[in-house]
Amino acid sequence: MYFFKSISEDVRSAQLTFTKHTKTRQLVLGALFASTAAVLQSAGGFLPGIGYFISPFATAPILFCSMLSLPLGLMSYLITNLLLLVLQPSELIVFPFTTGLLGLGTGAAFYFFKKRISIIGSGAILLTLGIVSLLYGFKFPVLGPGVSGTFSILMTGGVFLFSFIYNWIWVDIGLIFYKRLKLFFTKQ
Repeated sequence: MYFFKSISEDVRSAQLTFTKHTKTRQLVLGALFASTAAVLQSAGGFLPGIGYFISPFATAPILFCSMLSLPLGLMSYLITNLLLLVLQPSELIVFPFTTGLLGLGTGAAFYFFKKRISIIGSGAILLTLGIVSLLYGFKFPVLGPGVSGTFSILMTGGVFLFSFIYNWIWVDIGLIFYKRLKLFFTKQ
């Protein structure tokens, strides 16, 4: 069955190969991922309109980096937050709780889980927690001004359903690009 298929064997072999690289090469790659994520996330502020369609792609660099190395993914996530503090401080509230958290959580799920449903579900739970904490904890209208700031089970269920489908798409996109770019990441 599609959701219960083990998908992380290719990722695990590439992780083992990636850890054999020098620390300098790993850090440079992490910095490149972090800067790419910061530029993509800040596109919404620099290019109003079209930039809001570009900024969700900030998940990809953090996801790929976390798939290769969890400590390096966490470092890239933190560096991206620091870069956003300088480049576009208005995006600093959105990235740590949505796109960045999704990339980091889904990349970490490749370490801990083997089945597709577990990887998708863990990323969806983290994204739901991030959106719900922005909506109800910080009262930040991440879903727009039409969404109420009071807690609703129906809204939380809708956010989880959206998060599950959204993360499913990201897992499949990540695997497709990862298989194509695997030679670049694991090249000696």
